[in-house]
Amino acid sequence: MVDLKAAPFHLTEAQLDWVERTLAAMSPREKTGQLFVHLSRGFDPAELPRLKELQPGGITRFFMGTKDQECDFLDAAQAQSNIPMLVSSDLEGSRMSLPFGAEVPNPLALAAVNDVAATRKVAQIMAQEAVAMGMNWTFTPVLDINAEFRSPIVATRGFGSDPATIKEHTLATIEEFQATGVAATAKHWPGEGHDDRDQHLVTTRIPLSVEEWKETHGALYQAAIDKGVLSVMSAHIAFPAYVRQHDPDAGLEAFRPASVSSLLNLRLLREEMGFNGVIVSDATSMAGFAAWAPRSEMLPEAIISGCDVILFSDDPYQDFGYIDAAIADGRISQARLHDALRRILGLKAKLGLHNGAKPAQRDKVGLDHDRQAAMEITARAPTLVKDVGQTLPISPKTTKRILLISGGVVLPMLPVPLPLDLAQLLRAEGFDVTEHQAGQLVKSDDWDLVIYATAEETLLTRGRIFLDWSKLTGGFRSAMERRWHEVPTIMISFGYPYMLYDAPRVPCYINAYASMPTMQTAVVDCLVGRKPFSGQSPVDAFCGLEDARY
Repeated sequence: MVDLKAAPFHLTEAQLDWVERTLAAMSPREKTGQLFVHLSRGFDPAELPRLKELQPGGITRFFMGTKDQECDFLDAAQAQSNIPMLVSSDLEGSRMSLPFGAEVPNPLALAAVNDVAATRKVAQIMAQEAVAMGMNWTFTPVLDINAEFRSPIVATRGFGSDPATIKEHTLATIEEFQATGVAATAKHWPGEGHDDRDQHLVTTRIPLSVEEWKETHGALYQAAIDKGVLSVMSAHIAFPAYVRQHDPDAGLEAFRPASVSSLLNLRLLREEMGFNGVIVSDATSMAGFAAWAPRSEMLPEAIISGCDVILFSDDPYQDFGYIDAAIADGRISQARLHDALRRILGLKAKLGLHNGAKPAQRDKVGLDHDRQAAMEITARAPTLVKDVGQTLPISPKTTKRILLISGGVVLPMLPVPLPLDLAQLLRAEGFDVTEHQAGQLVKSDDWDLVIYATAEETLLTRGRIFLDWSKLTGGFRSAMERRWHEVPTIMISFGYPYMLYDAPRVPCYINAYASMPTMQTAVVDCLVGRKPFSGQSPVDAFCGLEDARY
């Protein structure tokens, strides 16, 4: 049973009274609605009426309008909610920042800076802007360990591959978020990064023994629980060794996703580790969830197995019906339902929503001093991994003619890449920059410097992230050309830090971790020698390849 007086809630008598009064007054339909956090984006005229009818426990808002439009929408959505909503987002920095807020580095860039005070400052900025917008819940920090360099789902979203570094930065992030009034979420339970696949496409797994897990992922989650993290995201990740410890003949059940595993949620997380907060499922539209069983079975099973909140619905009315039916036929017991509801309401009370949702304070988003502070931290992230040919710094006096070969900024939800600002930034420094076009004949004598620039942060629904030479250069023949013995060459990754795996002999390689404009500016400052490369690699950028170091 949930104890809302205990950690991480520590509710007052007034807050407890609100929880019980609210629960007692709820209709069956309102109870079902509270179990859902729906995805919300855009300004379809039907959006607000839909939320009013469904009365969800919360929404995750993807911002697509102006600051004023988004604030007006959130204020209107809260005004029509019988019970104030949780309003969540993935505050992960870089391109996941508020589009009208300060540009802040992503976790991997912060790990390259490796200054906990800087991480705290970034968390403060994100949290303060979130609260000003009317948000109160973030699905961060990421506790995953980037142990398998080919893992496309961790990479730039996590704090690197060293558990000690991850612990230090995630605990600071949790503390700052929650001190500002934003509930933090430790994810992805029970741990990601040892599988080189993506939960959006397949159920991933932890290949570790139980003891190995306890020393790594388990220790991180225990630290987050001890710090008072308010929620944990149960992901579509299997933990075969733990299941087999309890059932040696588990067979297929050993590979059940945590999001629908009572062993992993109720026994391991709740009983053994003592977590008393909210368990939220990862997005239930992912194939890692959907591939296991029919949705009509999976959604009720998520609640039965310990998730208090169901994240996202492609068809909210149908999903509402699945849960309603499971409550009616007893698969979801009244005891389990009320346990989940008490935790959801307890989280709302903890965040002050028992006093009502506060209107947005839009004038506190995107403040100049926040932008400046974030920019100064960003400037410390670029990392010079190697420069065996002493190419840096560059100058228009010696390498004026630059050929820039880039695939642009690749984002998972956009059909085509966005252009980099890098060409314009270099032109402003006095360089003549030509942006390579597919099929362009490249002659070494025409250029003083070649720059390859990729910008692929952690991508969702990308089975692999790698340097696609053919796509980057525009063809079969050009993909095989390597001109760095004839022309000085630099490769810059504004995202995925492992491009050396596909270009181990490139003489000069830089990791910048994030693709936002302020990071591109920071890299140019380093390229021309105005500022030093001060970032330290938080992962093995050489991917275990000895030859890549030369």
